[in-house]
Amino acid sequence: MKFLQPSLAYLKAMFFRPLTAFSFLLLAATASATELPDWAIGPFTRQENAQPVIRPNEESKFNDPLRGGDVSWEFLHTFNPAAVLKDGKICVLYRAEDNSGEMRIGGHTSRIGLATSEDGLVFERRSAPVFHPAEDSQKPFEWEGGCEDPRIATAPDGSYVMTYTQYNGKTVRLGIAVSKDLEHWEKLGSAFRGTKYENLNTKSASIVHEIKDGKLVATQIGGKYWMYFGESEVNIAISEDLKSWSPVEAPEGGLLAVMRTRQGHFDSALTEVGPQLVKTDAGILLIYNGKNSTNDDRDKELAPGVYTCGQALFDAELPTRLIKRMDKPFFQPELDWEKSGQYSAGTTFAEGLVLKDERWFLYYGCADSFVGVAIAPKSAH
Repeated sequence: MKFLQPSLAYLKAMFFRPLTAFSFLLLAATASATELPDWAIGPFTRQENAQPVIRPNEESKFNDPLRGGDVSWEFLHTFNPAAVLKDGKICVLYRAEDNSGEMRIGGHTSRIGLATSEDGLVFERRSAPVFHPAEDSQKPFEWEGGCEDPRIATAPDGSYVMTYTQYNGKTVRLGIAVSKDLEHWEKLGSAFRGTKYENLNTKSASIVHEIKDGKLVATQIGGKYWMYFGESEVNIAISEDLKSWSPVEAPEGGLLAVMRTRQGHFDSALTEVGPQLVKTDAGILLIYNGKNSTNDDRDKELAPGVYTCGQALFDAELPTRLIKRMDKPFFQPELDWEKSGQYSAGTTFAEGLVLKDERWFLYYGCADSFVGVAIAPKSAH
């Protein structure tokens, strides 16, 4: 595969250029006090007296072929959800951690569960994971750390593409899988297979979508699909089929960074890609997760190490070009269960976005322990 090399013209451009009746009451999140630009999605609000929509279940058992017996696959934590609309229902694929290993972040085996909902608030869950490490070609990359942090893309033909983190307990890489029904998956291996970046230590990837017939569908720009990925900086890749991806390189070599961390801001430590990107009239909208630094580079108005949510806008004709970016988070930990758990600094980590009945449903991980949801009217901006 060839890697896209930006032209001189690109480099010049790069560096110089009412909420209606709900069936329930909503309580504005603290972060919604941040004034949103007209290109952003929001404001997002929580349900009154909000509780996690998905939480650990100690009773769930799964006969794991690699462990040779039953495991409590979602015993400790359920978090970092992807979300998609299928047959009128909201489907959430969430990361679940069992009670194996050490009591520390990343010390357990992760699998991916499936939950469905008519209203986006009350979910029916499958009793067993729909995606997990197995005796297959991906075992060296997934065992025994597991399959983590999914994001979902809806292909134009109605099938689904999942990006996820493959973690073997030592290193991570970005995996790709495909499905026709969200329950039966085919693992394809590295997102960057066949390139020199096949085993790149990276994670967190989402694909550009457009709104078509009232739902999000992956779309091409310039004859290519575009995927944004990364956590310490945002990188970008292109594909013709949503399955095999080629990272975009900088002229001097190495990955092209299209967005970086900022000193003194909520994203001073990390800029980690969130849910599906949305192509709008204004450009390509990215919801991302910013981690506040723990040193003097941090945003002093936020807790050290806290994860909050930001939005950025890229050029729809030149997807590598960052146009605008929010200076303050639009959503942040506020409730006790968003600020306690295995990541006590606090986390609202957005990974799933669904458009249903003219409302945006944003699904997020809470303190690496639960799944929450916030809702915004489509017509707000």
